[in-house]
Amino acid sequence: MSIVVGFLPTPEGTAALDAARREALLRSVPLVIVNVAFPRHGLHHQEQEDANNAALEKLEAELTAAGTEYRLVHPVGDYDPAEEILNVASGAEVELVVLGLRRRTPVGKMLLGSTAQRVLLQADCPVLAVKATS
Repeated sequence: MSIVVGFLPTPEGTAALDAARREALLRSVPLVIVNVAFPRHGLHHQEQEDANNAALEKLEAELTAAGTEYRLVHPVGDYDPAEEILNVASGAEVELVVLGLRRRTPVGKMLLGSTAQRVLLQADCPVLAVKATS
């Protein structure tokens, strides 16, 4: 069994990761972190990539120091974040998927967000959606 979390180095990603870590600890299962930074949607800047890599290094150090069993999945190239999360979540014995949600404008509330919406609707296991603290 495992907990899968979609992670970006954002407040929403951090909230999702924190919730996933709590769930993994409660359930005594490993954590699978899907780092979905920089998908095919446009160009990214070296500074953003460096910040993402620094966040991942810090995260791995924290998880190792805490004795947390984890696996990091970092897709590369042209990929769809929702598809990557769903592919990992469809693996053997995933108990839960955890996603971070952004605050939306009234118009934006009509659309949940393509990644979150697809994962919520298509995942074969329960999905926990969390918001960043204000």
